[in-house]
Amino acid sequence: MSVEAQDLKLLANDNRGQSGLENGSGLVGWEEVTQGSVLQSFDGNATGIALKKQEERAYSGYNSYTATVASWRIIKPVYNRDVCIDCQNCWVWCPDTSIISRDKQMLGIDYDHCKGCGVCVEVCPTNPKSLLMYGENTPMEDALSAWPEKKKKEK
Repeated sequence: MSVEAQDLKLLANDNRGQSGLENGSGLVGWEEVTQGSVLQSFDGNATGIALKKQEERAYSGYNSYTATVASWRIIKPVYNRDVCIDCQNCWVWCPDTSIISRDKQMLGIDYDHCKGCGVCVEVCPTNPKSLLMYGENTPMEDALSAWPEKKKKEK
């Protein structure tokens, strides 16, 4: 599968991943927020927001949807569509909801919010796994071309 086929451009909001949560670079820490402050998750009226897809929602600048943690990662999961059976284990177990799935079909990985923990790889039941961990700077083409072959069961 080509890298272009996996690059789904699901970042519908212009402010998606615009602020970085790293090294306190100008961000206010929790100890500096006034007690009783309310950080609204959405801009404007949020009526019916649960019925909209994630990328259709008007997130506020304080929401984790608009912030990225990608700079924390040193290894990343790479997804191979050709091996995936759409079991949804990765989607269920991802602690950061970084697996993009629609209609019970795995579509890709949200690298803005993935911290590279590897839980998705651990719960993947396929042989070989449809998700494998690679170095952060490994190009997708290199990772996909190095994918292991299916192991035959010994009789």
